[in-house]
Amino acid sequence: MEGPSLVLLREELQPFKGKKIKSASGLARIDHASLAGQKIRDFKSWGKHFLIVLDKLTIRIHFLMFGSYRVNERKEATPRLQLQFDDDQEINFYTTAVTEITEDLDDVYDWSADVMNDAWDPAKARKKLKKAPDMNVGDALLDQNIFSGVGNIIKNEVLFRIHVHPESVVGGLPPRKLTELITQARVYSFDFYEWKKVYQLKKHWLMHTKRKCPRCNIPSIKKHTGLKQRRSFFCENCQVLY
Repeated sequence: MEGPSLVLLREELQPFKGKKIKSASGLARIDHASLAGQKIRDFKSWGKHFLIVLDKLTIRIHFLMFGSYRVNERKEATPRLQLQFDDDQEINFYTTAVTEITEDLDDVYDWSADVMNDAWDPAKARKKLKKAPDMNVGDALLDQNIFSGVGNIIKNEVLFRIHVHPESVVGGLPPRKLTELITQARVYSFDFYEWKKVYQLKKHWLMHTKRKCPRCNIPSIKKHTGLKQRRSFFCENCQVLY
């Protein structure tokens, strides 16, 4: 899940805020028994980390590539984590990485790196990018220390929006293009959030998974790019290789 999806999850689970956990179970290697009786104080997200803040600790959920969740319903598979409440309600997480955080979250997370957070700081992102001139632009967008919450869909769509080839390097971008990269990482993330909220995300994809460039009306390129070797969809005609 990309950052915008976790913001939507955070909103969906607000009715559970303030509730006490009746019991916890699942395949995750945590102390499930210690969660019973703890109250849910808050739900937070940082990039691709979903955070359930309890009285004594925080549960971190990472959805990996194929993670999912169910609210008041179950899949046939055994949950990685199941939280049950007194009113017969429950939250189930599947195919996720579940860990416990005992430190203060402000000591663990740089909120200014999260593109969906009010604390997002584009100037900090620019400084980090300036220190990595040889980094592939796709890898840069997927770097959670720079653009926390950006995933592969956002990467492909942002690069198409700003006419930049995914095999470009950060140091090759003109200052104006670097500004566009930073700005659109956040702008597109909020567009993603608004479209997904009304179940129209895929309808708005311009390049991700597309076989033809909507600007040039020629076949698009599908290729694994960067050190991360993630799927890139792009147009060699209108996306400039810097």
